[in-house]
This record gives sequence, structure tokens and C-alpha cells, in this order.
Amino acid sequence: MTDTISLKDFWAWLAEHTNCILRLGTPDSILYDDDDYHWRFSQENPRTLLIQLMRGKRMVGEVFVEPEMITSVRVSPGEKDDVIFDLMSEADDQEQVLYYFVMAHGLEPDERSRHDRLH
Repeated sequence: MTDTISLKDFWAWLAEHTNCILRLGTPDSILYDDDDYHWRFSQENPRTLLIQLMRGKRMVGEVFVEPEMITSVRVSPGEKDDVIFDLMSEADDQEQVLYYFVMAHGLEPDERSRHDRLH
């Protein structure tokens, strides 16, 4: 089953589930979670979201997301219980994945119904 949600809804949910991120990828790179790592989120400016993978106080890697480029977030099953959240962009009537998050779980049923009530 494939579903879509807005970046705003996904980002709010993701901020509450940072310990559930298994990996974060772009077309050029992948950041893998580890027991020694933690994820840090911030907003550099109104047009840039920042995700950093940290080991203690040292940065392992970072990804900048430009929200205006994201048209939707596609949710689909991954391997086993993993769930993939693809941050989609559209240009010249072609969809492409700009970023993806592989999560240990997806939206819970009560979170889905809350999302549906808001839209």
C-alpha cells in the first residue's frame, strides 16, 4: 500500500520519532543509524531544514532539505517491518525522489486518522 502525506505533516511526525530512523538517503549519499548515533533536527532558515547524524557532539553527516522543492511524501512498505518515506519532487511532469527516510515503523492508525481529520 502506498500513501502520500504533506511534508509539513511528515516533518512533525518525524520530529517525534527520531529514534525510529534506520537510514536517511539522497541520490548521492546514505546515512545509517547506529547505537552510538543520534539524529538532530533544526531549521537553518525559513527555506532550509537540516538533519544531522551525531556521535556525541561530533557530526557524522548532515542533509539539507529545501521544503519548497518537496511536492509530497510517499509512504510505502520496505523490508520486513520497515517503512519508506520518499520526499518527492516534480519537474517537467516527472516525479523523482530527492530524499528518503527508512523508518522502523510507519504512521500508527491513530496518527493516520488524525492526519485525515486535518485534511
